[in-house]
Formats: sequence, C-alpha cells, structure tokens
Amino acid sequence: MNSHRSIWRKTGSVLRTLFLGFFPLILMLALVLQTAHRESSAPPSSILERAPTRLPQSYSEVPFNFGRGYIGDGWRLYFTEPDASAERESYEGGIETALVEAINETRDSLDIAAFELNSGPIYQAILEAHERGVAVRIVTDDEHGLHDEANDALRKLRAAGLPLVDDERSGLMHNKFIILDGRTVWTGSWNFTVNGTYRNNNNAFVMVSGEAAAAYQAEFDEMYERGEFGTRSTDDGIHSFPQGEGAVSVIFAAEGDEVGALRAEIEAAARSIHIMTFVFSLEELAEAILLQAARDDVVVQGIFEKRNSTATWSQLPALHCAGADMRQDGNPFTLHHKVIIIDERTVISGSFNFSRSGARSNDENIVIIRDPTIAGLYLAEWRRIWDSATELAPAEVDCD
Repeated sequence: MNSHRSIWRKTGSVLRTLFLGFFPLILMLALVLQTAHRESSAPPSSILERAPTRLPQSYSEVPFNFGRGYIGDGWRLYFTEPDASAERESYEGGIETALVEAINETRDSLDIAAFELNSGPIYQAILEAHERGVAVRIVTDDEHGLHDEANDALRKLRAAGLPLVDDERSGLMHNKFIILDGRTVWTGSWNFTVNGTYRNNNNAFVMVSGEAAAAYQAEFDEMYERGEFGTRSTDDGIHSFPQGEGAVSVIFAAEGDEVGALRAEIEAAARSIHIMTFVFSLEELAEAILLQAARDDVVVQGIFEKRNSTATWSQLPALHCAGADMRQDGNPFTLHHKVIIIDERTVISGSFNFSRSGARSNDENIVIIRDPTIAGLYLAEWRRIWDSATELAPAEVDCD
C-alpha cells in the first residue's frame, strides 16, 4: 500500500513539473493562434475605410467664411468651401482676406500672374500697394484678363499707372501666382475672382521660400520682360527644393516635359491615387492611371467636374469602364481643382489642367508637394468633395 502511494506521489510530481514547464509555451501558442484567426477573419479595407494615418499636428487651422486655411512651417494652404444656397450679398470674409493681408504687408515688390482678376478686396489691396510705393507688375491673359468685357478691374489698374503685360495670343496665360517681396509665393487653382473664391472648389498653396520665389520669378520675368509665352518660353527644367518638413518640385508649362514628369509620379504609386479635377483629357496620363487601376494593390478613385465629364475627349469614361471608382462633382457651380494625391504622401497641384492645351500651349505651373502632412490635408478636402459627389448613372457611360 505504501509503495502504491509512493508511486502516485512520484507520478504527481512529474506531471506537475511537466505542466509548469510547458504551460507558458501552451499559453503563447494559444495567443498566437487567436491573433492569427482575428487577422484572417478581418474584412479587407479600402483606403477610405482605413483609419487615417495620425501624424503629429504641425500646423494651425484658420477658419474663413466659405473656406478654411492651414498654417505650417514655411507653408500655408487654403481651400474654398462653396455654399450653393448662399446669396451673393454674403460673399465676404473668404480666403481672399488672407491674400489681402499678405499684400498689405508687402513692402518692396509684388509680381502678379493672373488669368483673371475681379475680386474687389484683392483689386483694392493691389492698388493701395502701388500707391504706397510697392513695385507692382502684372502679367495677364488677353481675352480673359485685360480685355474681358464683363470685368474692367485690370484695365482700371493699368489706367492707374500699374505696369501690365498681356500675352496677345490665342493660347492662355493660365497661371494664378503672386510673388511677394521676393520671398513668398501664392499659387494653385484659385483665380482671384468672386466665383473662384465663393462658388468654385479651389485651393491655394503658399510657400515662404527664397528658392520657390526665385523659380517663379524667373518664369514671371520670361513673360513680363521678354514676352515669352507658351512653348516660346525658356525651359528651365524642374525646380526642386526643401519645403517645410518635406520637399517641392515646380514645373512650368508648356515649355518642358511636364507630362513625362507627371506620368513618372503616377507610375511610382504603390498604394493609392486620388483625383479631383476640373478637366482630364490627357491620354498619356490616363494610360498610366489605367495601368495602376489594373493592379490589385493600388486604389484609384476620382472626382470630375460634372460639366463635360462624359464628353468624347474626357478620360472619365475610360477610367470608369476599367473599374476605377469615379464620381461626378456635386457642386452646382464648378469643381476647379487640378489635384492628384498619390500614396497619401505626394500631391500634384497648381494651375495645370490635365488637358492637351495645358500641355501644349498654355502658360501653367505645376507644384509637386512631397509631404505627408500636406497630402493629408488635400486628402481631407478630397473626402469632403467625394461625400457630396454622385456616382455615374448607367446610361451616362456606355462601356460596351
């Protein structure tokens, strides 16, 4: 009897030793299997369904009527927010107040390349800068600027003694940039007009940078001093420089290979391409996007200005029929952005419409911003417009 008890005691001791030795391994294996099961059963998510990347906020937000702005280290970014229900009498306090303030602080020089200009506050700020001794120079389009029959603001500025040059040609001087005191540049899709500020979706990107100012100054001087417009302009290549926590590249059209540069950015996409555009007719860029849309690991989504979006020359039908997720803008006025956001890190913006005239004849500027913080703000604007955009009706596009 005692021998049986001794055997059981020894057996129990061995079992306890084995259990205590292997229990941690068993527990670890169970946790690994549980985690693997959770990950394998989780549904796949798109770029929009994933939680946005949380970056340390290195900027402050500034509200405006019908818009909003962001101020970062060496840069500023502004978006218009049109309200179709608003009366024209309420059109005040928009993002033009930030530009007016910047012009009012200018002391030495103010060089303006404006496709259009009819904003009363901006017109008044330019006139007052001239009157206090700032050297103001203006380059504009002939048809849509100086000789616009519906708007005499630029003619009045010239009559007041401000030096002004127009392009005198059929192609467009389509730039919308301003150089202030040789150190700050405003650029983007935003025309300096009432509609551009209060009715149309636009963006304005500001660079406080001597290198940015030098690049834009060279382009301005080509037009103002030498009368070089369109393909007659000197091709200075791509200007690249640090900007804030990232980097910027600037390209001027139509004198260079801007299409090749943009195509290279699109071909480098590894995760996502988000488009919001007034017009898109360039087949070369559409082909690059279609190749990316055919991949399983790249999300392609776009918003087009509804007007002419299904015309024979528009690339929306081709993208839609290839399976890319395309929508038409919901703003009853105009989606005027010219923006492509790549991998939530790179933004293509500026005045350049993705069109053949933009690439072959117009004076344009393209800004490629490589900064995840700024890209995140552009993507937030994209999402805001996406939410009010509409899917294409089956009858609108024939994919057969």
